[in-house]
Amino acid sequence: MVMSDQAARILDEVRAYHRETQQEQEFIPGVTEIWSSGAVLDEEDRVSLVEAALEMRIAAGRNSRKFESIFARRLNRRKAHLTNSGSSANLLSLSALTSHLLEERRLRPGDEVITVAAGFPTTVNPILQNGLIPVFVDVELRTYNTTADRVAQAIGPRTRAIMIAHALGNPFEATEIAQLAEDNDLFLIEDNCDAVGSTYDGRLTGSFGDLSTVSFYPAHHLTMGEGGCVLTSNLVLARIVESMRDWGRDCWCEPGESNTCHKRFAYQLGTLPAGYDHKYTFSHVGYNLKGTDLQAALGLSQLTKLDGFSAARRRNWRRLREGLDGLPWLLLPEATPRGDPSWFGFVMTVSPAAPFSRAELVEFLENRKIGTRLLFAGNLTRHPAYIDRPHRVADDLTNSDLITEQTFWTGVYPGLTDEMLDYVISSITEFVKTRGGSGH
Repeated sequence: MVMSDQAARILDEVRAYHRETQQEQEFIPGVTEIWSSGAVLDEEDRVSLVEAALEMRIAAGRNSRKFESIFARRLNRRKAHLTNSGSSANLLSLSALTSHLLEERRLRPGDEVITVAAGFPTTVNPILQNGLIPVFVDVELRTYNTTADRVAQAIGPRTRAIMIAHALGNPFEATEIAQLAEDNDLFLIEDNCDAVGSTYDGRLTGSFGDLSTVSFYPAHHLTMGEGGCVLTSNLVLARIVESMRDWGRDCWCEPGESNTCHKRFAYQLGTLPAGYDHKYTFSHVGYNLKGTDLQAALGLSQLTKLDGFSAARRRNWRRLREGLDGLPWLLLPEATPRGDPSWFGFVMTVSPAAPFSRAELVEFLENRKIGTRLLFAGNLTRHPAYIDRPHRVADDLTNSDLITEQTFWTGVYPGLTDEMLDYVISSITEFVKTRGGSGH
C-alpha cells in the first residue's frame, strides 16, 4: 500500500514523539526497578504499530501472513500459524494431535503425554483439556530440564506423545528426545516459548518437534504485546492447526477472501447437502484463536532485532554467572551440554543447608527493587488445580520438590544494563556473605 503524504507526516510526528518521551533514565541503585523480564521497544516498533492502525488493519491480514512466512523460515519450519497467545499455541498444538485426519495415530481420551512437573501450567493444561493423561517426570538441577533417560523410563503402553518446554531458554536434550519419540512412534511438541534463538547440537530449538510453539508476551524474546505461534513442517498438522485455530472450519480462505479452491459450492462433506458453502463447513471442533494485524506489525519490527536480543541475553547471563561464581550456598545454573541457550532468566537454587532461606534472599532483593520470580509452578502436582486431576507420576520428583522450596530467578532480558547487573551481583554477594558466612 502506498503511503499518503498525510500518513507520512503522522509517522514523522510519531518518531519525534518517541524521541521526546523515551529519554534514557539514570539508574539509581535501590530506587530504579530492575525487572525480571520485559519488552524492549524502540522507535520503529512504535511506528509500525501506528502505521498498521492508520491503515485500519485490525484483523489478521497482510502483516500476519508476512510474519508467518518470515518466522517459519527463520526457525527452519515449513509453516507457521499466528495465535492470540502462546498458551493458545500450546492448546492448538496438542489439540491438533486428536484430529481424525491423523487416523490411527490420533490421540484419544485416556492416552498419555509425557511432560515435566517443574514448569508452566500451559504446557500441561492442554493435555488435561483434551481428556489425556499427563505423565510427570523430574528435571535435573542446574539445567532444570529433564533428560532423555527420564523420558524413556516414563514410556508406558498408553503413551502417545511428549510435550516439554525448554527451561528458561536452556534446551532440553532435543536430539535424543526427538529420536526417542521417533523410535517409539510418539509425537513430540516443543514448547519453545522461552527459548527462541537457542540451539542444541547447532540446531535451533523449535525445529526438532512435530510441532513447536512460541509466545510473544512482553516477557519473551520477541513481543507483540500478546500473541503466539504454532510451527511445523508437517503439512497435515499445519492444516489441522489452521482449521482448529479458525473455528474448526474446513475452508482455508484468508479473511476477506472467497473461493480460493475454485470449488466453494462443489463439496459434499459429512451428511451435508451437495454444494453446501465450503466457507461454512466445519471439519473440527475448533476455536477462534487468531491474532491481529496490529500484533503482527509489531512482531515484524521486533523480528529484525532478534539476533541482538539473543546476544544481549547471553551476555547478561554470562555477566551474572561470572560475577556470582564461587559464592557459597547457591547452586548456579549451567547450560545443557551441547546447548547454546538464548536465556530467559538466571536461575539459582538456595542450598537446603544454607543458614538463610530462599524467602529471606528474595525479600532482600525485592526490597532493593531487584525483581525475582520462582521457577514457575515448581512441582505442578502439588497445586490445587492438579491434585484431583488424572495423572501419572513416573519419577520421584525429588528435584521438582526442591525447586518448589528453594529455587528462584532474576532477569537477563535486553533492557538490563551492566550497571544494573553489577548491582544484582553485589546485592546477592552482600546478602550471602553477611547472612551465610564463609559457606561450606
